[in-house]
Amino acid sequence: MILLTCNNLCVGHEGRGIASGISFHVDSGDYVCVVGENGSGKSTLIKTIAGLLPPLSGEIVLSESLKKYGIGYLPQQSAIQRSFPASVFEVVLSGFQNRLGFSPFYKKSYKMRVLDNLKLLGMEDFVNRCYGELSGGQQQRVLLARALCSAKDLLVMDEPVTGLDPESAKEMYSLVHRLNKELGMSVIMISHDLDSVKKYATHILRLGGKTAVYQKNEKDEQNV
Repeated sequence: MILLTCNNLCVGHEGRGIASGISFHVDSGDYVCVVGENGSGKSTLIKTIAGLLPPLSGEIVLSESLKKYGIGYLPQQSAIQRSFPASVFEVVLSGFQNRLGFSPFYKKSYKMRVLDNLKLLGMEDFVNRCYGELSGGQQQRVLLARALCSAKDLLVMDEPVTGLDPESAKEMYSLVHRLNKELGMSVIMISHDLDSVKKYATHILRLGGKTAVYQKNEKDEQNV
């Protein structure tokens, strides 16, 4: 099933195009890695897919499932966010914020989902800990749990291993791979780690100026 289609997309800021000619689609279970030089528009594309920026031209077509349940978004963290003084539970629960509507209260089912997602990512023992006191790798797991609360079928991630030590980065890639293979979550991820791209991705989207190349990762079957 096709979850998302980009047709001749142009993305940018304040009317200034950064990347154009972007056409690809994401099926259920796909793992798409976005690669390219700095400034090629990778983060801008991810933010546009997540609905944080409007396309400058072209279109993004979402499946009914994505329209209903949303897209899980894991952005790059700022220094201020890393010291955020909320509990792990509160941070993950905020992933349901867009579903509250006019009600100021979170449903019991949302709170149970928070606990389930933390357990899934091995963070259940940290539920009452202060988010700002966690290590970088632990914080990324918490933010991944939050993104899972926002999504049913698709995660989009902007360099989720930036700033992590090699072991934590390896664990993060392994977790995302597990979500993709065991839960069937589709993934769109920006990565500069070409070895991990070749190991995990089913497809690669290369951005560069006014060109975008989308191709199947032929090494996928033998590397995973």
